[in-house]
Amino acid sequence: MKVLFYGGAFNPVTKAHVELANYVRKKLRFDAVLFVPTKDKYIKHDEGKDFVFSGLKRKQLLDDVAKSNNWMIVSDYELNLEEQPRTYTTLCHFRDEGYELKLLIGSDWLPKLKTGWKFVEEISKEFGFVCMTRNHDDIEKMIADDDYLSSLKDYIICVNTPETYQNISSSKIRALYLDILDKEEEMKKMLPEEINNIFMTEVKGEVHE
Repeated sequence: MKVLFYGGAFNPVTKAHVELANYVRKKLRFDAVLFVPTKDKYIKHDEGKDFVFSGLKRKQLLDDVAKSNNWMIVSDYELNLEEQPRTYTTLCHFRDEGYELKLLIGSDWLPKLKTGWKFVEEISKEFGFVCMTRNHDDIEKMIADDDYLSSLKDYIICVNTPETYQNISSSKIRALYLDILDKEEEMKKMLPEEINNIFMTEVKGEVHE
């Protein structure tokens, strides 16, 4: 099975995560997208997020969306490990499970490949990247203007995604969450319909200080 591996916080999952991943999947003719949420501790301490919904809740929200999207696969592999693994380690695990994988990232992650990632060369040669447009980035120019990224260009498939979901992000939802009484309707516009009610009613007690 040809699968796009999509790892991340999904804190919470947004329409952009779902719709853009599916857009790329269909454009490149992959069978599925594998969503793998990262551990709570990693999101809070390593990524420095303002707050973190529990791994159980983040996976539940992904599962709820996947019920009506049969191209989605959701795994708690990283959540169940004692420590957050490197992306390369997780990719190798799912390759051993029989998946044919490429790593799906947003263009906002491109600058971090040089400074914040391990095993980039191994990921590039053994799996390859699929990079989708975020925040109206010019992916081709980003790669051409950077010597390090240019050295990886043969391993990066660039996909320009629709404008509709370019500016939707988990961080915006979390910011609105802090002012939930006034911003509930705006939040709902960015969340997948399948989890709107669940998110607004159940998730409120799932925030980690």
